[in-house]
Amino acid sequence: MRSGMIRGTVIFLLTLLGVFNTQAQENPPRPIGLSLQQGLSFGAFSQSLSGGTVIITPTGIRTTTGSIVLVNQGYMYFPCIIRVQGNPGTVVHLLTGPNAILTGSNGGTLTLQIGNSLPADPIIITMAPPGGTQVYIGGTLIVGNPLANPVGTYMGSFLLMFIQE
Repeated sequence: MRSGMIRGTVIFLLTLLGVFNTQAQENPPRPIGLSLQQGLSFGAFSQSLSGGTVIITPTGIRTTTGSIVLVNQGYMYFPCIIRVQGNPGTVVHLLTGPNAILTGSNGGTLTLQIGNSLPADPIIITMAPPGGTQVYIGGTLIVGNPLANPVGTYMGSFLLMFIQE
């Protein structure tokens, strides 16, 4: 009777080992999904006669060059955030379009150069849907003198291309 119990236990263990050795097929490729979580904003600043640039890094740090003075009047500044969804492990490349032209509420235009991203290219999706990988994108705003860029609100759009491998 004891040997029958041992034989039954061995068969049971072999069955469990067989279950753990099975392999599953990976998820089929899924087209990536994109959603804008936050637009790019440079906040408030003041320029003198020579102008300069305002830079927002992907981590949200704001700096300037030239004669631009940063002003903290309650206008927030932050990087663009885009959520990329797809199967975990999907490789995505970020390509930026040409410089964007922003139009001012009181006339004038500013040039926007899209900056680096975090994570940097290539982007690897780490979370399964409905989650996603957040991509932070900075930029550089080229500001002229007050005659070319009068005080006001400047708005526009820019092109980003996410290419799935």
